[in-house]
Amino acid sequence: MTTKDIIHETVSALTANKVRTSLTMLGIIIGISSVIVMVSIGQGAQGSIQSSIQALGSNLLVISPGAQRGPGYQVSSGRGASHSLTPDDATAIGNTVSNIAAVSTENSSRYQVTAKGTNTNTTVTGVTAAYATVHDVQVNDGEFITDTDSKNLNKVAVIGPTTATDLFGTNEPVGQTLVIKGINFTVVGVTVSKGTSGFNNQDDVIYIPLQDSELFLVGSTAYISSISVSAVSADVMTQVQNDITTLLLTRHKISDPTAADFNVLNQASIVSAASSVTSTFTLLLGAVAGISLVVGGIGIMNMMLTTVTERTREIGLRKAIGAKKKDISTQFLTEAVALTVIGGIIGVMLGWLLAFGVTYFGILQASISTSSVLLAFGVSAAIGIVFGYYPARRAAGLNPIEALRYE
Repeated sequence: MTTKDIIHETVSALTANKVRTSLTMLGIIIGISSVIVMVSIGQGAQGSIQSSIQALGSNLLVISPGAQRGPGYQVSSGRGASHSLTPDDATAIGNTVSNIAAVSTENSSRYQVTAKGTNTNTTVTGVTAAYATVHDVQVNDGEFITDTDSKNLNKVAVIGPTTATDLFGTNEPVGQTLVIKGINFTVVGVTVSKGTSGFNNQDDVIYIPLQDSELFLVGSTAYISSISVSAVSADVMTQVQNDITTLLLTRHKISDPTAADFNVLNQASIVSAASSVTSTFTLLLGAVAGISLVVGGIGIMNMMLTTVTERTREIGLRKAIGAKKKDISTQFLTEAVALTVIGGIIGVMLGWLLAFGVTYFGILQASISTSSVLLAFGVSAAIGIVFGYYPARRAAGLNPIEALRYE
């Protein structure tokens, strides 16, 4: 048989029973679209988590107080509850450790904040001017905290866009007054939106000078809640982390590293761990969706076996006039592959539309990759070959005399 004959016979066979053909392809369509949507959601989640972590700052290392127990680090009761880091530690890191771009000293806690009849409970972070550099904070309106503000104990505040909306609605925040623990602070800036990171909304925050936080809110200048360090490049982050650990162990007079009263988190390690988790999550989603592809493949094999039975006399007649086993098997295998390829194309289109809709309507973040589309389409074609092989072989193996006698 020529290629033209095979194509003609395939079209005729698939259109002979349109309802059965459509229902058979439906399994492949659902399977392909499910794989694309699930993998896209997994990849979108991975990208979103990575961007949120990276938005915290470039080449970031965060030193937090807390005793190490076992393989991880724990703080005794909430962030900053363990008093083991001091401003002098931050100064020593900046003066001693090499390959550091900037060091930021911070005090952070949650407070009830009021302004002109409105109120909100949000994170108030005492910072120095270096915080903006270390954490890549940009100001959309006004200016950030300056060294002069810290030195002169200026009661000023820079707020995130979410906090600005909660406290001042549509009014211009800059120049307005907000109250924290009975202390008035003048808003001097509003930051650029950075979105959320897990359960932490980076836009729902208030920054005030570190000295103001220590004197008026915390009531102590002896301890700080964290130190953030920006390395000059990603290549030296491990070296900087090790140097900081060694320095603080020496300053705190701790000889056993497992007994450290602080911990150093490496941003690169966090990103790597998050990527590993989301990759596993994506693989799991794809595997679950792939089950429907197998079900669709079984449906194709069932249909092709039924077709072989229905066309037994036709097969016998073809063999009687000279058709070879190869011609018969090629014909039925082509029909099976055609089913999966057509269903695959429709499934890819449907999967792309669903993934786009999920992102467009803000339900979840989905990221469609060419590799996932090609993988899903390739798997559909492979399913057509695998599940179409047995019916095609069975058709080719029919005895022509018995086939002609078949009723």
